[in-house]
Amino acid sequence: MAQSPLHAAHEKLGASFTDFGGWDMPLKYGNELDEHRAVRSTAGLFDLSHMGEISVTGPDAGAFLDYALISTLSTLKVGKAKYSMIVNEDGGILDDLISYRLAEEDYLVVPNASNTDTVWQAFQERLGDFEVALSNQSLETALIAVQGPDSVAILQPLLDQDPDQLSYYSAAPMSLQGTDVLVARTGYTGEDGFELYVPNEDAQVIWDYLVDKAAPAGLAARDSLRLEASMPLYGHELSTEVTPVEAGMTRAFAKKEMDFVGKQAIADRAPETVIAGLTSDQRRAAREGAEVYRGDHKIGVVTSGQPSPTLGYPVALAHLDPECADIGTDVEIDIRGRRYPFTISNTPFYTRKEA
Repeated sequence: MAQSPLHAAHEKLGASFTDFGGWDMPLKYGNELDEHRAVRSTAGLFDLSHMGEISVTGPDAGAFLDYALISTLSTLKVGKAKYSMIVNEDGGILDDLISYRLAEEDYLVVPNASNTDTVWQAFQERLGDFEVALSNQSLETALIAVQGPDSVAILQPLLDQDPDQLSYYSAAPMSLQGTDVLVARTGYTGEDGFELYVPNEDAQVIWDYLVDKAAPAGLAARDSLRLEASMPLYGHELSTEVTPVEAGMTRAFAKKEMDFVGKQAIADRAPETVIAGLTSDQRRAAREGAEVYRGDHKIGVVTSGQPSPTLGYPVALAHLDPECADIGTDVEIDIRGRRYPFTISNTPFYTRKEA
């Protein structure tokens, strides 16, 4: 398995590790519930160096991404970011990813760790006659995130610019105590926070500045945080068996006039399923794969589920029949042979309080 440039630092902190997308990454350092709560109450520190980084540069960079992804990237303002998806010819989702426009002809695309090679290969295949240069910088780039309500206060005295000047889904180059970093106001926790992109050789110094100011948090907390915020995870809510229509991303291409890979498959598609939220006032949590019923009729399957550390009750995301997914509908979920009551609920389950 690949290792983060911070692997030794995690070992010193007593982390337990897990295979995630072919990377040996920290699962937790102690109690994952404490790490979760630190992000919600103060701030958590994540090593996300397993994520991919692909540079797309050149006169046709925007047009190329318009063709390769479902969204329109050529009109994105410099310094802004956009969440999008890349699909195959049949419309199946290959990955969900974030693209940053760093300059007029310079974009940074960030795929998920397990899909970086897939996205890189798809980009190569879609290159055609576009005047662009592609560079896979994934193995040379580290990504460190500070997430939580104290993230601005933590970073302000360390950076040469005020990170609070960045709006949500914006990015800018800054200097952290003399080290160049790309600071992005993005994240996957439902909290305010920042992601810091640096070359591998600078990762340790950045980590050392932050490790005593924010609680180190692993992938277990990251998963429970994203679930509370109802953010989809590839391999659970998203896959090649799901199109952006089922994922609720029709708005990304609804008004897009230019051609893109997979357009014909999804342009006029009606959703076969929807991603819905489920909650229960009982203690038993539904896990991935549990079947959802309305009466004797199976209406879907759970894709992610666990007890919510913040809310104190079970939450789940599921693929449901669109005709049976109205908010407030009472359903049952089969958990190890016994059915438990759940209700289809509004998402996100958790929304942070604005400062």
